[in-house]
Amino acid sequence: MQQNPFRPALPAQPPVPGRPCSRRGAALTLALAPWLWPAAAWAQPAAPKGPVVLSVSGKVKSPPGRADFDMAALAALPQHHHTTATPWYREARKFSGPLLRDVLAAAGAQGQALRAIALNDYRVDIPVGDVQRFDVILARLLDDQPMAVREKGPLFVMYPFADHAELRNAVYFSRCAWQLKAIEVV
Repeated sequence: MQQNPFRPALPAQPPVPGRPCSRRGAALTLALAPWLWPAAAWAQPAAPKGPVVLSVSGKVKSPPGRADFDMAALAALPQHHHTTATPWYREARKFSGPLLRDVLAAAGAQGQALRAIALNDYRVDIPVGDVQRFDVILARLLDDQPMAVREKGPLFVMYPFADHAELRNAVYFSRCAWQLKAIEVV
């Protein structure tokens, strides 16, 4: 059985309360802590009731190989934010939304790469390692307000540039697809 890179395996036996953990077990627990999301983040998304703003297709478990999200489904996932400077705005801006890895886990994604597709058909490949290593946000709010298409919305892939100097270069800037409409998992 292939391991889902967006939903890591949990330890075979949880630690027993009141019983000391081994160093190895404690290290494993700490290493997995960022991956221990609420069960709701792993459930398949409910059928959209509003307009579909994102389709995740390809290597996904959601039948029939595609998961559609409306804005309410994305808002129901745990929300995060980055306040960061980018090449597209004069000042640092606050980007808020679910982590991209949570969206992919909800879709049951199991690929090694992602192809982000924008409304204008801009396409960019994003390695799975990026969403595992960094808190890449699928921003649905800019400065706490929904983003209109003319403001690079309704969805914008945003890396945590303020937190990681190594991300501040053309490679990672190019992976920030705005006006995102679809992700193909390959």
